[in-house]
Parts: sequence; C-alpha cells; structure tokens
Amino acid sequence: MPDTLILSGKVAAETVYTDLSIRVGSIIKKGVKPGLAAILVGDDPASNVYVRSKTKRFRSMGLHSDTITFHEDVSEDELLLTIDSLNHDKSFHGILVQFPLPEQINSQNIIRSILPEKDVDGFHPENVGLLTMGSPRFIPCTPKGIIRLLSQYEIELSGKHVVVIGRSNIVGRPISILTSLKSAGANATSTICHSGTINIDDHTRCADVVITAMGSPNYLKGDMLKNGAVVIDVGINRVETGNDKGYKLIGDVQWDSIQDIASAATPVPGGVGPMTIAMLVENTVEAAESTV
Repeated sequence: MPDTLILSGKVAAETVYTDLSIRVGSIIKKGVKPGLAAILVGDDPASNVYVRSKTKRFRSMGLHSDTITFHEDVSEDELLLTIDSLNHDKSFHGILVQFPLPEQINSQNIIRSILPEKDVDGFHPENVGLLTMGSPRFIPCTPKGIIRLLSQYEIELSGKHVVVIGRSNIVGRPISILTSLKSAGANATSTICHSGTINIDDHTRCADVVITAMGSPNYLKGDMLKNGAVVIDVGINRVETGNDKGYKLIGDVQWDSIQDIASAATPVPGGVGPMTIAMLVENTVEAAESTV
C-alpha cells in the first residue's frame, strides 16, 4: 500500500485560525474582545510549554489572554477564590485551569467552581452531560481537535469502528462519546480500551481508526493494526537523549513500525497538539460570541 499519509495538525490549525479571524473581527467591532484566563500551578515543563503556546497564539490574533501563576504549595481555597473572581470578570470569557494539579488540590472541586459558560475546556459536569446528550456547549479541546483534523483530511467516521486506548476524562472518555454521536463527522462504533482490558491487540486489529491517549511511549506498534487503519496519537512523552536538549518528544505510537500499515497517522509533535490549541481559541471565541 502507499506510504502513510501524515495528518498535520499545524496545517489544519492554520485553516481554523483563518476562519476564526473573520469571527474575531466581527465580535471586536461589537466592542467585545474574547479573553481567556489561564491558571498555572507549579512548574511542570509540559504545562508551561502549552500555556506559553496558547498565550502566543491568542496575542497573535489580537485576543486577550492572561496567565495567573501559583506556587505548587498553593491552597485549594486560594484557587477557588481566584476562580470566583474570574467568574465575575467580564473581560474573561473563558477560564482554563492547567492540569495536573498538586495533591493538596481536589481537581473536581476546581472544575465544578468554574462557571459552565466559561468552562472552555469542557470539563464541568454540566458540559460533560450536554456532550453525552449530543447537545454540547463546549467540547473538550483535544477530542474536538481530533474530529476537526479527521474532517480536514476527509477521513469519514460514519459506520467505522473506532478504538480508543485510554479512559481519561480529558481525552479518552470524551472522544469515545464524540465519535459515537449521531452527528456529522461522527456516527462511529466506538470501543474504549484501558489498563483493565484483556488482549488489547484483539480490539485494535479490528479497528478502522485507533486513537491512543495513554502516555506510554512507543506502545502501539504496527503488528497491533490492520492494514489501512488510521492512527491518531495523542501521547506526548519525554524520553532522554544525548542531544542538546537532553530529551525528545515522542508519542504512544512506534512510528517506524506503522509505516506502510497505517493509511494515515498523526506525528508527534505537530499532530494533535496544534489542534488542541486551535480548539481552545475557538471555544473561547464561541464563549465571547454568546455574550453579545
């Protein structure tokens, strides 16, 4: 079969930004500048990279973005007070809390404290419920980005079998719901596999699309796929190397082994990551539009 098609999130994201620029211009003319407040606790390298990338993109589009940083020993009460203030601040249409949070913080309490109308991550129970019902307000950014990326490359999910490896509330569970919805760009039969699944290979070899979000480097190999499968790699893993940085980023997929087996696949980096940021911008713009 022909070489594996590389699904570039960088290319697809630029299409999203081009479309959004028109909407942003329209809403700014009405006196509203979409704004996002990001809360960053501690100094996790991956979290810092994501927040910096987000800030750079927001500012390049003329949007309002502010990052509020806390030391890793911050109390839960202090975070809740900050979120309460942001909930009432009309200059911010979206609030993002970067996870993971330190052990002393109950993540669910933090998520529930954000107004659902400002929950551009789509993690609040109300927004999760709306997604499950098929009437989403905000779709979590990474799952939404995956669907948009597949659509950009005209990869049809309707009637296909999608296998998701990983059951987190951030990626695995919402993407399994999203792909199975009776809606455009979805309508697939979706299966979730996880650490409790026996013989995951039996499931992945039957899949038309495999989405892996485990955080386990080089887990998914070519012999776990059927010929022509589409592979979406959500994993971002740091592995030590002898280069100047001392590390490199790789995904959950062993790239070399899937060549000429997968019909299409996302690279790491440059695949799902850029789409996650693009969808965060889009969700924030949608939140601002709802206030006009």
